[in-house]
Amino acid sequence: MKTSIEITDVLLNQARQIAAREGTTVRALVEEGLRTVLARRSESAAFRLRDVSFKGDGLAPGVDWSWDSVRDLIYGAPGV
Repeated sequence: MKTSIEITDVLLNQARQIAAREGTTVRALVEEGLRTVLARRSESAAFRLRDVSFKGDGLAPGVDWSWDSVRDLIYGAPGV
């Protein structure tokens, strides 16, 4: 597919020099650069859970941390 992009003269000249030195084309360099940036951005776009931990000594002593007990602590014991 053909497209047009605007590139600063300095950047284009550098790309031409590198392409000539490496025996490739500016097009190949542009495609390589786009692939690199897109891959990096897709990796960084992955969901990352914020660390929201806080200072303390861990779990509260004497509490049974089974799901049923935690649910009862949150919502109250059944039938109450």
